[in-house]
Amino acid sequence: MNYRGEVLMRRARKPWLSLAERQEIWALWRKGESVSGVARTLQRDVGSMHRVIAGNGGITPAQRTRAARTLSLAEREDISRALGQKQSYGSIAVQLGRSKSTISREVNRNGGPQKYRAHAADEMAWKRARRPKQSVFKSNAALCVQVARGLSLQWSPAQIAGWLRRQYPLRKEMHISHETIYRSLFIQTRGVLKKELLSELRTHRVMRRAKCASTRGQNRGTIINAVPISERPAQAEDRAIPGHWEGDLLAGSGNTYIATLVERHSRYVLLVKVAGKDTSSVIEALIKQVNKLPVELKRSLTWDRGTEMAGHARFTIATDLQVYFCDPQSPWQRGSNENTNGLLRQYFPKGQPVDQYSQAQLNAVAKRLGPVSNFVFEA
Repeated sequence: MNYRGEVLMRRARKPWLSLAERQEIWALWRKGESVSGVARTLQRDVGSMHRVIAGNGGITPAQRTRAARTLSLAEREDISRALGQKQSYGSIAVQLGRSKSTISREVNRNGGPQKYRAHAADEMAWKRARRPKQSVFKSNAALCVQVARGLSLQWSPAQIAGWLRRQYPLRKEMHISHETIYRSLFIQTRGVLKKELLSELRTHRVMRRAKCASTRGQNRGTIINAVPISERPAQAEDRAIPGHWEGDLLAGSGNTYIATLVERHSRYVLLVKVAGKDTSSVIEALIKQVNKLPVELKRSLTWDRGTEMAGHARFTIATDLQVYFCDPQSPWQRGSNENTNGLLRQYFPKGQPVDQYSQAQLNAVAKRLGPVSNFVFEA
């Protein structure tokens, strides 16, 4: 099975988001957490978290509650039992302390005395209660025009709200809060303000962000406890001793990748099939292949600053191979690997997926890249 098939199977096995998980998503988002941070906390795919949050414009949906005056599930069960005993609507109403017309409407809208079922009636009542309030813009075309005009002039929603109060001091129907404007822009299902007006906002955001949202302290794009290349043993510099490796990912189309490793002394190439770019997939694949190396060939590994090696500590524990990281924007510090990746494009051209190759096929390509190494091992 190829990578795409494996991903589809993993996704199929994952359960749908529960109500508790959705509530946690919005709680984390309100606290200023990033989409990727929410995904890490819930151990979910970033894309699925983005769909949930962006689907509502980054605005926490209002929590639904039942009105106190509506019939409860317990009352509907009492109605169902009473109907089974052939009691009249008036008798049921007296027992529940409700009006006869309430009982009559409840039963008739849910199949009548013969087909009435408490749980089904309760679910239908919950669904029928979803009657969203009509947007103020739909009932007030003049207000909609003025807000759209202000946005086209690149005014902020707060400026527009203030201008409307000053321009129409006695016309309450022309007053609106800046938050309502944001909601109408970010929640496009309201279908009032055109999505194109989002580009007029100064931040150009497509989702509402919490006021406390900040990248500070989130370690985004950084690798925790990364050991810099300056601390790499001096013996790795002159290439005199084998066992020092350089590594990176070779990208194909469709988010497919191959891990490439080059030994600095012999220029021996090792290609590793990976299921994805996420750190778990990369680390697991590298551990499997690197542990097949002789002990004397496991001295160090120099990697780029890619977050696929965020789990470097687990890799080092499993392989006894210390990982060192290049300085930011310094690919020349692992020049052998960069040069090899360029040569590999003969076999893996840009714009084509690389997930259809088996590990045996990758081994065959690696052997073609010579020169012949001074050591041989089973890959």
